[in-house]
Amino acid sequence: MSFVPPNFADVSKLSNDLFNKDFPIGSTKLDLKTYASNGVNFTAVGTKDNKSGQITSELQTKFTDKQRGLILTESWNTANVLGTTIEVADTLAKGLKLTLNGQLHPAVGKKSAKAGFEFKQANIFTRAYVDLFKGPTIATDAVVGNADVLFGADVNYDVTDAKVNKFNTIVAHTTRDYTISAGATNMFGLFSFSYFHRVQPGLEAGARAHWNKSTDSAVSLEVGAKYALDLDSFVKAKINNIGVLGLGYSQKLRPGVKVGFGGSFDTTRLNENAHKVGLSFTFEG
Repeated sequence: MSFVPPNFADVSKLSNDLFNKDFPIGSTKLDLKTYASNGVNFTAVGTKDNKSGQITSELQTKFTDKQRGLILTESWNTANVLGTTIEVADTLAKGLKLTLNGQLHPAVGKKSAKAGFEFKQANIFTRAYVDLFKGPTIATDAVVGNADVLFGADVNYDVTDAKVNKFNTIVAHTTRDYTISAGATNMFGLFSFSYFHRVQPGLEAGARAHWNKSTDSAVSLEVGAKYALDLDSFVKAKINNIGVLGLGYSQKLRPGVKVGFGGSFDTTRLNENAHKVGLSFTFEG
């Protein structure tokens, strides 16, 4: 079976999800997703910041026509930004997806538009997008490799200034049990390393490290783990080298209903008001 690599942003997805997902810290979030039989999906997301009390939300409608390879997404958020994305996949060529994305802020007359494509085949996944109003700039990335080893690069080029203003690279090694990745971002100013390990069924562990060459000689380190209590619930924990502990708990109450609890605790200042907690609800059906 031919292997199609992930896109550049997802090369380290397993590690990133272990540390970033299911930690509803400092906010209360409601996520509502419903699906219609005619291929229309509705999503409503609302988030309240527990400190400021500010509420932000977004409504999104997505229509999928699988026969024609067409996806139309429209959104509207509380910042009064209207968004439309049109995607056409596997129509002109197998593995090719064309994308047009536009945003409008009617209150201030601000607008943006990006056009691009994704092309994926065996052992390669490449993307390119042109920002039609800013620059214009061209953002492109590519990942090549097989099921064992991946190499990727991400470049942003300003056409007007004839200047590369972003260059990132990554290399990853994957087996059935673990994934290791190392990368450089910010024009080789920030270096990172991460690993993800399926220790046994129901238990995952990982670590990641970052070193900023330009501002700090110290290496930041974080370790984390996820443990499934049963088929409907799991706990997660992470801690970094400055003593900040993150805890998360997720419970499936019934099909389509999930609740999550999270907290961030500064273990060096347990008696101070330096901690954050949060809550999330997900309804899907």
